[in-house]
Amino acid sequence: MIRVLLADDEAMIRAGVRAILATDPGIEVVAEAGDGREAVGLAHRHRPDVVLLDVRMPRLDGLATAEELRTTLPGTAVVMLTTFSEDDYIARALGCGVGGFLLKSGDPRELIAGVRAVAAGGAALSPTVARRVIDTLGGERLSRAAGARSRLEPLTGREREVVALLGAGLSNQEIAGRLHVVEGTVKAHVSAVLGRLGLRNRVQLAILAHEAGLVPDDAQGPPGA
Repeated sequence: MIRVLLADDEAMIRAGVRAILATDPGIEVVAEAGDGREAVGLAHRHRPDVVLLDVRMPRLDGLATAEELRTTLPGTAVVMLTTFSEDDYIARALGCGVGGFLLKSGDPRELIAGVRAVAAGGAALSPTVARRVIDTLGGERLSRAAGARSRLEPLTGREREVVALLGAGLSNQEIAGRLHVVEGTVKAHVSAVLGRLGLRNRVQLAILAHEAGLVPDDAQGPPGA
């Protein structure tokens, strides 16, 4: 059972997200919060597997909440609930160790797939959101692509395969199945690549994979993952 904490200052949004997640018998919403400070307290009380955070909340916004949870509850995955009007927040959230971004206006299946992806150690980052994040980060796109390819150049062929599949939204288990290796091998590759490239988490690595062109637009990962 994947235990989820939902934080959003709009009660109707929380009700809608809860109703969507309730359609999956393997996901349970263990608590709801109306602001970031309450979310931190409930997270420490319930120790959920995944926290879904609205970007804009009173008392403590989503970014500050994500940063505090990353520091105090590193075993809990954090996913930001966002809209396309919050591009500035998306770029800043990358430094907060979030496990991904899900659109409030997205397909309900993407929400469920995203929660499952981060709970399994993956990144909840659809190609659509990835492209938006890349654009938000600023700079000329071709220059960023060249820089990304240069950063990935030292990787081995197998490491590049792992990075490409990670960018497509696959979990460690799914990558292992594609490459016919054990899951521990995938984890070792991901950890080694993150350390070598100086990246904080899988979301940053997934974005780098998209920038470098390793992930085609029609990449077939889990829906929304």
